[in-house]
Amino acid sequence: MGFDILSLILFLPLAGSILVLLIPKENKNLIKGASLVFSLPSLVLSGLLYYYFDHSLGAMQFQVNVPWVRSVGLFYQLGVDGISLPLVILTALLSTVSLLASWTINEKVKGYFSLMLLLETGMLGVFLALDFILFFIFWELVLLPMYFIIGLWGGPRRDYASTKFFLYTLLGSVLLLVGILLLYFSSGLKTFDMVRLINAPLPAAIENLVYLLTFVGFAVKVPIWPFHSWLPDAHVEAPTAGSVLLAGILLKMGTYGFVRVSIPILPGASRYFATALAILAVISIIYGAFCAMAQKDIKKLVAYSSVSHMGYVMLGVASLAPQAVNGAVLQMVSHGLITGMLFLLVGMIYERTHTRMIPELGGLSTRMPVIAGILAFTSFASLGLPGLSGFWAEFLVLLGTFSVGLAFYKTMAVLAALGIVITAGYFLWMLQRVILQTYHGPAIELPRISFRELVYLAPLIMLIILIGIYPGIALEMINSTVLAILG
Repeated sequence: MGFDILSLILFLPLAGSILVLLIPKENKNLIKGASLVFSLPSLVLSGLLYYYFDHSLGAMQFQVNVPWVRSVGLFYQLGVDGISLPLVILTALLSTVSLLASWTINEKVKGYFSLMLLLETGMLGVFLALDFILFFIFWELVLLPMYFIIGLWGGPRRDYASTKFFLYTLLGSVLLLVGILLLYFSSGLKTFDMVRLINAPLPAAIENLVYLLTFVGFAVKVPIWPFHSWLPDAHVEAPTAGSVLLAGILLKMGTYGFVRVSIPILPGASRYFATALAILAVISIIYGAFCAMAQKDIKKLVAYSSVSHMGYVMLGVASLAPQAVNGAVLQMVSHGLITGMLFLLVGMIYERTHTRMIPELGGLSTRMPVIAGILAFTSFASLGLPGLSGFWAEFLVLLGTFSVGLAFYKTMAVLAALGIVITAGYFLWMLQRVILQTYHGPAIELPRISFRELVYLAPLIMLIILIGIYPGIALEMINSTVLAILG
């Protein structure tokens, strides 16, 4: 393509964030409309990227490379491949969906929508950046808007949740930066170029140390057990759109870091620590599933389900098998679609019933039949029903892990499969109580689903079905890059 499409995708939301601040705060509808106008083009352009993307190439495409600070080897460097492009599209889609879902926000509207657009730029930048310092700037940029979104528009314990989120992720970010600087000085290449640093000549001890430093930064973001404790609080207290982006995109930044940085740049350390990483992944799968089953708050149930589902991504990363890594990347996309929609549905239910407690939510099949039906559909997708996107992602992770051939990985695959059974258990139990159980509360007529809500749920539903029926629409571009990364 003949123009810098990546910079347009990246900075249009930032331009919208600045413009929104110039609109008088009384013009709430204008603020909301302007936010949507500056988010939609990034979604459309990311669709064009997919159309023009050469799925057979495992290399970076649409690259931008402009000198930034030559003296230290810094470049404004962007690019996409089969791993980052699906996440760019997912980010643009969920950002637009979140803005539509936030239409009912009526307090501090200007600040809220400006922060949402700033957050979109930060998330897109993480997946587009090919210079480590640029990557880290966007990585840190994401912290501030999400901190304020939770802290100003969150629930009763928002101060605690936002502070915990910020401190956890800041600690991880500091160690990540130390790892990046150690890599820069130890490689001998004097560059922050993420592509050039692939297979940099590092001593084994230095490579292992860089891996451990970056591991903490990425693991906190995933979050993998035992770095997960900030996640349930942040999810429960965040407003609906905040939870959607937190689960749908921010968690993927951590897993993306493992696939983009750890595997190709630190291959020896990735193999050395693979066993430990696989153990942590399986613990996350089973622990998160059991915690989800114990929850009475439906939003907290979905939050702990994320800990479990992200464990499958990490198991795929740990196995270093092509099928499993393909499944891990597909799971990032599938989880973003499915869990993002679950949080949207939980928000709809809470707006109508003013409760998230499962024992208080009976009979939704008759009180809100369309929302109840979509909740059942999304829950089945999350538990891995064949024909929906969640099935292929987890199937490939388990198949790839089992095919490694070692007894250890076969054991890990069997234990991870147990997590699927527990996941089916807690989702079916939740559906039985929320949808099918007789409601004994006061007879209050609840608003049915609105046209606006159907509009932003429809693309998520269609993509979950499309990927479930034809996973090749994503796997064709993912596989070529995965094979190139695994070398």
